[in-house]
Amino acid sequence: MNGNKVDVLLGLQWGDEGKGKVVDVLTPGYDIIARFQGGPNAGHTLEFNGIKQVLHTIPSGIFREDKMNIIGNGVVLDPAIFKKEIESISRIGFDLSEKLLISKKAHLILPTHRLLDAASESAKGDTKIGSTLKGIGPTYRDKIGREGLRIGDICENFEEKYNAHKKQHLLQLDNFYHYNYSDQLPQLEKEWFEGIEILKKFEFVDSENYLNNALNAGKTVIAEGAQGTMLDIDFGSYPFVTSSNTICAGACTGMGLAPQRIGNVYGIFKAYCTRVGMGPFPTELFDETGHLLRDRGNEYGATTGRPRRCGWLDLVALNYSIMINGVTDLIMMKADVMDEFDTIKICTAYKINGKETTEFPYELNENVEPVYTELPGWKTDLTELTSEEQFPIKLKEYIKFIEEQTGVSISIVSVGPNRKQTIVRK
Repeated sequence: MNGNKVDVLLGLQWGDEGKGKVVDVLTPGYDIIARFQGGPNAGHTLEFNGIKQVLHTIPSGIFREDKMNIIGNGVVLDPAIFKKEIESISRIGFDLSEKLLISKKAHLILPTHRLLDAASESAKGDTKIGSTLKGIGPTYRDKIGREGLRIGDICENFEEKYNAHKKQHLLQLDNFYHYNYSDQLPQLEKEWFEGIEILKKFEFVDSENYLNNALNAGKTVIAEGAQGTMLDIDFGSYPFVTSSNTICAGACTGMGLAPQRIGNVYGIFKAYCTRVGMGPFPTELFDETGHLLRDRGNEYGATTGRPRRCGWLDLVALNYSIMINGVTDLIMMKADVMDEFDTIKICTAYKINGKETTEFPYELNENVEPVYTELPGWKTDLTELTSEEQFPIKLKEYIKFIEEQTGVSISIVSVGPNRKQTIVRK
């Protein structure tokens, strides 16, 4: 196959690994940055030049000059949230009109999708999955049910198409959920249609043609995932997962690329683990150490504001993610959060019904008990470090242990939230 390959950057845990920062750091080496799945449940936080910006839908390369950014067909887009994002970025002096393209095949999140999400979650009672209530699940459900409304539909008979979808959704809300939406829908629709007008200012493209043509012309592309591998609809901790394929294969279907187009796969993980919302978490800490990780790591959801659950690094889950994605390079985030720890634990196996295993099981439940290896902490402030040569010995040993256990090199270590606090290892 002629042309360049696409490098893929994705999360290996339960999301919130720091993908936004890393994409922003890596983008100088690429011409095009493309989001390939997920919706505004993503919260990619970037910090640079005294600015802190959270992106939900727009790719994280948007603040780099002369880079093209694409929202791929695998993404679901809420015009109301998109409008707020555009306005927020405009306020700090960035004009995106020439730097952002949107796939015609990306699906639209409707106001009634958000209502259906809230109604569905409410109906679950104690079995809630912890939805962000952004309408993402119902939108993907319509997509799979061949009933979705897409970006390309904006160009022709749009209001007629919208009203037909709205009618179907209201029937579900009335007859199945018995959900009262009358006080919410008018405002949701007002904001949504204002967002549609903003969307119209951007170019809609057949992104699969655009990307393949760009690669054939020698352009370089990095694909940006949202959420994390352990939230993948097929391979995550089901049913406490998101509604899309967050893994590397999702980059192919979410952008229209052949598998042999995939080049390097950058897998991002925190030096510990976090999770937002419901679902199993074998290494979760409920003690003072867990609280310390949350406070030092500022572990609160960029999208929801919810406090994140914190725990030790889980190598069973990490190795599973590496296998599923074909990871070629590891990127370790937030090593600085554990600067003051005397001892650091790493889960190297699970004990299930008395038997030890390093294979990730069909289901994570109360029978899964983590088996830990203890390593000494580095007891050093990493936030001012600028090169690998300055790493304390114990941090080097921590990195080496992970590399030996996974068989993959850690090519980047992050020692703080800022763009500059990123150390590329030789």
